[in-house]
Amino acid sequence: MDSNIILALDVEETDRALRIAEEVRGYVSAYKVGYPLILSEGAGVIDRVSKIGEVIVDIKIADIPEVSKSIAKTLTSHGASGIIVQGFVGRDVVKEVRKVAESLYVVAEMSHPGNADFITGQSEKIAIIAKEEGADGIVAPATHPERIKVLKRISGLKVLSPGVGAQGGSYKEALDSGADYLIIGRSIILSPDPKQKIKELLSQR
Repeated sequence: MDSNIILALDVEETDRALRIAEEVRGYVSAYKVGYPLILSEGAGVIDRVSKIGEVIVDIKIADIPEVSKSIAKTLTSHGASGIIVQGFVGRDVVKEVRKVAESLYVVAEMSHPGNADFITGQSEKIAIIAKEEGADGIVAPATHPERIKVLKRISGLKVLSPGVGAQGGSYKEALDSGADYLIIGRSIILSPDPKQKIKELLSQR
């Protein structure tokens, strides 16, 4: 099935993550693995999920260039096909991670209210840096679909958009605003029937 949903496996147990991943196999385009699972189970969990489908690791790398590159290299060695890096740390970090990441996605703007404290106002510049440094896409919030339009136009890159469901973002509105993929976690994972929930979302396209 052609899907534009990236399932955020924001759980802390490998068995649960693998069970959900297997259940929805073929109904999502990729799995997003982040801090909750990696810190609880170790980086080896990436290898295990990658045997089920494509894995995008989202620990929002935000360190100095050489350390960021080293982190990305380790994640790639464990089967990560995509890596998400924070854009606010600057061009040099994006450049170094690009050297080792199979697919690179740069956070231009986040979906939570605190984003306005520091990132808002720099997002357009981040989107341009992502484009110039050869990133495969940017991350922009479904909670502010008008920002998806702006940042996609500026960058010309694929947009991965979190914030649908639990944070209040609309699946259809995000797509209509230019999102290419929707990163969705809790509303699927906490559903009594994750596969059916995904089917319902995909029917809105």
